[in-house]
Amino acid sequence: MQVHVSKNPNELSYEVAEWMTTLIEATLHQQDRFCLLLSGGNTPKNLYKVLAEDSFRKRIDWTRLHIFFGDERTVPFRDERNNGKMAFDALISKVPIPKAQVHYIKTSVNPQLAADDYSKLLRQYFDHTRYTFDLALLGMGDDGHTLSIFPGCEPLIEKENWAAAFYVPSLRTCRISLSPQVVNRSACIAFLVTGHAKAPILKEILHNNADPHSYPAQLIHPSNGGLHWFVDEAAVRS
Repeated sequence: MQVHVSKNPNELSYEVAEWMTTLIEATLHQQDRFCLLLSGGNTPKNLYKVLAEDSFRKRIDWTRLHIFFGDERTVPFRDERNNGKMAFDALISKVPIPKAQVHYIKTSVNPQLAADDYSKLLRQYFDHTRYTFDLALLGMGDDGHTLSIFPGCEPLIEKENWAAAFYVPSLRTCRISLSPQVVNRSACIAFLVTGHAKAPILKEILHNNADPHSYPAQLIHPSNGGLHWFVDEAAVRS
């Protein structure tokens, strides 16, 4: 595990963009495609806007990227809360990536059907590969949740399926989320965490034996050890 500390969220976005771009460039020298898992949230949104700037956009061969999503709210694509729409507006619509290589989680069908379809899609891509995603970007909530796995919800993630739909009582809504198992098979995982509100939880996760049932971010431990935490000073301030 490596922890990278930036002064503020803006600096973090640029540092992660440089790190990501370098990783994508190096990986595409070794293989034909780069599979990227995107996260929702304000910190990733700022990163996506930076990646769309000329200085980074022109360095990446977007025609060889394949985009996936870690979780989704059960709201229409036109809804501002939809993670796919957020990524589309901030990044995907601004780069020359083929539409067929952007894999949104459907919200126009029954959530369980959407989860089953996404699980099948992931298996088509990754059933016979060493890794799933070349890079998985994740966020962490003030309560320690990641993906759409909230405290007390992780047993609902099916081990057989790589994606699941379930009701989150605290939010009174249904979410669709990838399982920790499929994310943990990524070649590299990067958490993006900013803000003083997350400092107590982050300290527990990084320095103590936190309980994954209480802090689901602890469920993420890649089998290859490629785990990075990009945080700002406020998030690591005691």
